Amino acid sequence: MSPWLVLCSAVFGAAAAAFVPRVAHRLAVPRGTPARAACARCDTPFTDWVRAGAACPCAGAPVWTVIAGALAAGLLGAAIGPAPLLLVVLPATVLGVLLAVIDIRCLRLPDRVVAALAGVTVPPLAVAALLAGEPGRLGRAAVAAGLSAAAYGIIALLPGHGLGLGDVKLATVLGFVLGFAGWPATAAGLLAPHLINGPVALALLASRRAGRRTALPFGPALLAGALLGLSI
Repeated sequence: MSPWLVLCSAVFGAAAAAFVPRVAHRLAVPRGTPARAACARCDTPFTDWVRAGAACPCAGAPVWTVIAGALAAGLLGAAIGPAPLLLVVLPATVLGVLLAVIDIRCLRLPDRVVAALAGVTVPPLAVAALLAGEPGRLGRAAVAAGLSAAAYGIIALLPGHGLGLGDVKLATVLGFVLGFAGWPATAAGLLAPHLINGPVALALLASRRAGRRTALPFGPALLAGALLGLSI
């Protein structure tokens, strides 16, 4: 493990995650609703999408977003090392932080962001596998993506499942990335979300901050599970 690589990865994650709050604030709206054109707190019009720092001058600094980006990117830098996979997952980490923030705020994983995550991961990993002469690795990633789609698709169809199609789509993309890393990463990445969300749900029930029928975001657990799977 190179300390400089870990440091550079963490700095990248922190710097890129500083741009998340404005985009998240604009996209964290109910399904079918256009992106926000003004701040939900003070009605200040938004004139752009790309802005580092707080979503609006009336909001606080994006401390937790920056910390999450730094920790996730640094952990991946330490676990993966100087490999082509790291160049792919670092930008994906920022999109993951964005998806997590949106899902926590409005229980939704926008298709455009999930599609962007697929765009920055699937084609580069496919090209990397072919250039390295490892078509089997690409096949494994495709099979893992299919298994993830099937497993979460079945769960989403069950009564009282609590999962949406956004979760299924995100699980499919993450399954491809985990499959590229290997079957142990895939197994850990698909099992960990349930081990993460279960205790969270019990804690919320025990503290009466949620009821039995309260919908909880599952996207953050999926992303955290993928992070753990890639880190083993």
